[in-house]
Amino acid sequence: MPDFEAELRRWLADMSDAVWQRVDTARFGELTVVYLQSITDGKHLENVVIRPLKHGDVGSVRQAVAALEARDCPQPQEAAELICRGWAAVLSPEGCLVVNAAESFGRAIEISEQEMVMYGPKDSFTERLDQNLTLLRRRLPIPRFKSVIYTLGSLGRTHVTLLYLEGVAHPDLVRKAKDKTGSIKFDMFLDTAHLSHFLEDHIHSVFPQFQQTDRPDAVAAALASGKIVWLMDNTPFALIAPVTFFDLFQSPEDYMHRWLVASFLRPLRFLAFLFAMVLTPIYVALTMHHYQSIPLEILYLLLESRSQIPFNPFWEALFMLLTLEILKEASLRMPTKAGQTLGIVGGIVIGQAAVSAKIASSILIIHVAITAISSFLIPNYIMTNSSKLIQFGLLVLAAWLGLWGIAFGIALVAVHLHGLTSLGIPYLSPLVPFHKQDWKDTVLRLPLRWMTRRPAYLHPLDRRRNT
Repeated sequence: MPDFEAELRRWLADMSDAVWQRVDTARFGELTVVYLQSITDGKHLENVVIRPLKHGDVGSVRQAVAALEARDCPQPQEAAELICRGWAAVLSPEGCLVVNAAESFGRAIEISEQEMVMYGPKDSFTERLDQNLTLLRRRLPIPRFKSVIYTLGSLGRTHVTLLYLEGVAHPDLVRKAKDKTGSIKFDMFLDTAHLSHFLEDHIHSVFPQFQQTDRPDAVAAALASGKIVWLMDNTPFALIAPVTFFDLFQSPEDYMHRWLVASFLRPLRFLAFLFAMVLTPIYVALTMHHYQSIPLEILYLLLESRSQIPFNPFWEALFMLLTLEILKEASLRMPTKAGQTLGIVGGIVIGQAAVSAKIASSILIIHVAITAISSFLIPNYIMTNSSKLIQFGLLVLAAWLGLWGIAFGIALVAVHLHGLTSLGIPYLSPLVPFHKQDWKDTVLRLPLRWMTRRPAYLHPLDRRRNT
């Protein structure tokens, strides 16, 4: 063991929290226990390793250690990596035995702050992978619920778990997810958002091709539909794929409401997404190119509102939209209460000041306000950011070509959406290709008792839900 210990010391050099504890035992002589004090549970180590070794009267070190997770480790590098995860290494003439003695860090299970609901489960994922997997096992206590673990990152050595339901998820989908995950080469992953950048089919698209959520109920529902899920250690957000354009406008609370209420709210979100993209560009197009199409009464109000404004409508709208984005970013970076105050007061004060200073018209302020409120109706935050970028693109086209420019821009977005896939599944499913059965839970949400089949676009092995 001298060579093993010397090599292990080389791997753990310049680590101030590394402890090399000599333990005198009556049975095995002097042993060395190596661990990192900062991430190891000292009491657990004393109870399951050190004390049994001192007082044990068995034939081997392995038999003396009272730990469930213990194994031989013949390689110094592997031992060093496990020690950096909170394990302890016991060096004896028999060899190296590693024991899991990691400290259990992490916060308690709390209410989701990203996807809050009035009704439904209140628990959410935490930064502990094992705890998150437990929340899902409680919802899916069946042996068909499979979990495959990967270690990604040459530096971070982050544990990532791929989840699916055997007999429901299509084998080709599972194989594709496994191949993509296993082929990733990078040094460190800090969040599942980083992971999605290596898994997505189209890296240059503004639209999200994965759904991120910290709600266990949403993940369990996705698994039951035949989707694939990734969990990562040290982050509370799961990745769900395949995802379609329509999935990103659904909220977990839709299934807690009466179906008529949910069927009213979903189209409202699509309308809000459209407003967030085109409302301000339409204002610019009408005032710069198509003022003759504006009703006379409204035209008089518009001319009066813009009579003393020195900028053309494009620069006026661009200034107000950029100001709105600055306010949003500032409120996000501020402490919670201060951020809320900044967003409300800043919006009112700047809007009123812009009108008084003749920088923007009052009608434009109304358009920008409706645009901002509409963006908050979109359940998926990444999709909200997508609508912002599209809005600025349409704004330029509106100033250049008027309504024809907006129509051209929307056509480009539609063509782009048609070409997107998520884990190989068309992004506009179940619209293109068309699956009539899946429309029971797309734009509308029909009664649950009518949803007897899983989504056809996922090609699940077991289509029926009512078995």
